[in-house]
Formats: sequence, structure tokens, C-alpha cells
Amino acid sequence: YVIKRTGQEDKEYLEIYGRLNTGISFIMQTPLSSIQESAKIANRFYALAGCLGAMAGGIIIWFVSRSVTKPILELNNISKRMVQLDFEAKYQGKAHNEIDLLGENINKLSDSLEKTISELKTANNELQRDVEKKEAIDEMRKEFLANVSHELKTPIALIQGYAEGLQEEINDDPESRQFYCDVIVDEAAKMNNMVKKLLTLNQLEFGNDVVAMERFDLTALVKNYIQSAAILTKQHEITVRMEEYPPIYAWADEFKIEEVITNYVSNALNHLDGDRRIWIRIEELGDTVKVTVGNNGQHIPEESLPNLWTKFYKVDKARTRAYGGSGIGLSIVKAIMDSHHREYGVENVEDGVEFWFTLDAKA
Repeated sequence: YVIKRTGQEDKEYLEIYGRLNTGISFIMQTPLSSIQESAKIANRFYALAGCLGAMAGGIIIWFVSRSVTKPILELNNISKRMVQLDFEAKYQGKAHNEIDLLGENINKLSDSLEKTISELKTANNELQRDVEKKEAIDEMRKEFLANVSHELKTPIALIQGYAEGLQEEINDDPESRQFYCDVIVDEAAKMNNMVKKLLTLNQLEFGNDVVAMERFDLTALVKNYIQSAAILTKQHEITVRMEEYPPIYAWADEFKIEEVITNYVSNALNHLDGDRRIWIRIEELGDTVKVTVGNNGQHIPEESLPNLWTKFYKVDKARTRAYGGSGIGLSIVKAIMDSHHREYGVENVEDGVEFWFTLDAKA
């Protein structure tokens, strides 16, 4: 068979003719325009179908890629927040695929990092506290050595001087020798007393002395101390006044509170003027008890009041030296009251000076 185009340009045909195997000849003719129109329609259909298929494929690809990239972007955001040490964000995917497994592992990593950083911060805080404590202890040791060296310098020089005087027999009469010996004994006693107080203060400040809390009669404690000091007050013609109080109970370390009262009264004994009076008050103030020890001595300068609790601080150094004071007693009071977490203080009153402290009246 033969296929060919025939006709004019404005009206062409597609013509086929030939002979069949049976010997019959045939000829067929169809307008080419109809074939071209069918081809155009088919082309338009295929083009439209292709566009629709491409759009549908793009939409499907977008949804599929979004379902994959969204958890990845979420994990990326979580990792960025973890870099900033923000561990609040957690992966919430529940598709149970490989990405979700990765998200669960990141959540576990976040929890582990948060716990580790918390432990590190705690350890760092404890380390910082230990460093500060060590620095404070080193500073206290330096201050302690400097103060002790300063305070011991005078009595040691006096002992050495008078001992050398005895050795060289500067004054060989019995009265002079006795005077030299009395000075040496007196200065040695002052040194011994100061060292004992320093050891007590050192134990209190370093927390080596345990506070044994117990309930005791504060009135009886003060009365017993006044009775034990009666000989000393009579010798110095000192009047100690205290009202009659019923039993007043407080919670504290009885031995240490007796030490506070002893230091307050000793301080009052050594700073008396005029008619040489000391008074002691016990006041119940709700859940607390206040003990006040006062004397009719000279007022303490206001600028010196905060410094009285500092080791070796002395308002009147000449007077302190005369009675053998070391400037440690009130520091011991401060350490004892700090260990009890209670208040204490000093104030100038109309006819003298009053030192006070408070204790718990109820458990």
C-alpha cells in the first residue's frame, strides 16, 4: 500500500491505496484537516493533563517534603535552644519513625545535659563557698597573728626587761626584787588569760564548739553568778542591783550564756565611775527574754559602739592596760550570740552604759 498527501493547500487529503492479499484493490481518502484537528485536540488534552499532573505531583511532593522537613526543622530549633542552655523545648512527634526516634534521643540528651549542668552549678557554688571560706580563714589567721603579736609584744617586753633587771641586780634590795617579781607574775598572768580567751574565741569562730541547746532557769543562773562574784564586788566597793524575779526559763547553751554574762559584768566592773553601781535586768518579751547589764561609767563615743565587738579593739587603751584587759571579751560575746542566732548590743543611757542580749523563751 501507498500513503500520500493529495489535493491543494487549502484542501488536502491523506490518501492510501493498494492491493489486498485477496487480490482486491482499495483506495481510501480522508481530509487532512480533520486529522490535524484531532491531533490538536489530543495535544491540548495531553498538555492539560500534563499540567494538572505536574501540579498534583508538586502538591503531593510539597506535603511529603513538609512532613519530612517539619520535624527536622523542629529538631534544629531544639538543638539551637540547647546551645543557649535552654532545655525547656521538647520534641513532640508521634509518628514512630526514625526522626521521632532521633527526637526522643535528643529529649533524653536535653534532660541529661540539664541535670549535669545543674550538678555542675551546685558543685561550683559549693566550691566558690569553700574558696571564700578558705580566704576568710586565711584572713582571720593573718589578723589573728598580727593582733596576737601586737598584744603580746608589751607584756613580753616588760617580762624581759624586769627579768634582766633581776638578773643584773639593778636594785638588790628585797622590796625592789619583790616589785620586779610581782610585775613579771602579773604580766605572765595577763598573757595566760589572753591566750585562754583567744583559744576560746578561735574555737567559737571556726565552729569547733558545739552549741548544746537546753532549757534552764535564767534567773537562777544570773543570781548564782552574782553570788560567786560577791567577794570581788565587795573588795572594790561595787554595788550590784537586781530585782527579785520569778524563775524565767530560756533555751540556749547554759555554759556559754554564763560566759556572756561573765564578760558583760567583768566589762562593767572595769569601767565604773561615781558611786560605782552595776544593775542587771531580765525582761520577758513574748517569745524572747532580754538580759541587760549596765553600769554608771562614762558614755562610749557613738562612733566606737560598732567596733566594740571587734577583736582587740579598745576605746581607752591606757585604762584597758591598767586592769589587764585584752579587748577579746566582747568578741567572745559576739561569737557566742552569733552561734545562737540571737541579737545583742550596747547603748548609752542617761546614767551610764548598758549591754544586752536576747534568748528564745519558747522551743
